[in-house]
Amino acid sequence: MEFKDYYSVLGVGRDAAADEIKKAYRKLARKYHPDVSKEANAEERFKEVQEAYEVLKDPEKRAAYDQLGRDYRSGQEFRPPPGWSSGFEFSGPGGAGGFSDFFEQLFGSASAFGARGGRSSFDMRGEDHHAQIEMPLEQAYAGGVQTITLRHPEAGPDGRVALRPRQLKVRIPAGVTDGQVIRLAGQGAAGVGRGAQGDLYLKVALQPHPLFSVDKRDVSLTLPVAPWEAALGDTVPVPTLGGTVDLRIPAGSRAGQKLRLKGRGLPGSPPGDQYVVLQVVLPPADTARARELFECMRQELPFDPRARLGGAHGPKDS
Repeated sequence: MEFKDYYSVLGVGRDAAADEIKKAYRKLARKYHPDVSKEANAEERFKEVQEAYEVLKDPEKRAAYDQLGRDYRSGQEFRPPPGWSSGFEFSGPGGAGGFSDFFEQLFGSASAFGARGGRSSFDMRGEDHHAQIEMPLEQAYAGGVQTITLRHPEAGPDGRVALRPRQLKVRIPAGVTDGQVIRLAGQGAAGVGRGAQGDLYLKVALQPHPLFSVDKRDVSLTLPVAPWEAALGDTVPVPTLGGTVDLRIPAGSRAGQKLRLKGRGLPGSPPGDQYVVLQVVLPPADTARARELFECMRQELPFDPRARLGGAHGPKDS
């Protein structure tokens, strides 16, 4: 996907004020409107101009775009980094549709900026605000009070956009899952007149973990075991989100076999489970004694790992 330089599309600088952006848009919209323009590519250019204005007229979208695109040029290969919108606080309904893949990736309905709720204009209630927060898996497991910092884009008197940080203490429910939304009543935009203040909705994104993978409330862990632990059975320590527990490995276990620790996933009603996938790891044959033991097994154990292949492993040529 190619990066789009919306400032170049409108022919304005990155420090352009809101009035300058609006003026440039109106001029280009008149020039390329399909109903009046004689340009060969009028319709395509008109859409580009509309898309650029949709982003640069909105202080929230513009602030996010400026931060994300400061190191890119138009036409350059681009992929938004994971979690790029985390911590941005934004408001109001989502943007228009029918724009480029670049726009849809950043601001469309599938993005954090597009998944917005509306507000009622009848009672003049304040707009709801939305933000995404990243959270370590351990924090999601334990819950508790967490201090978060959000960045809310605001336009100054000159139309230029600045990010205003604000800190909030949020009570995280134990066992919060990836994609779950936490509602903070009265933390959105102020209402008009006696209208109630809007709410703030925080969408949780769980950070990748070096040991565990997560599926809803269930967690999985790959556990290395020695060949004798798998063959003879043993009790071994296993890390879980709630601390280390002892796991009984049945005799004759195989690589890839999955064992379950009931209720050891994320808390909930019911709680998730932890699945332990066995990975049989061979010791290195890097000493004379180790090689002697491997040779002893080869000679004394009636074991053919390729028995299921039938005749595909016939005798070696002499």
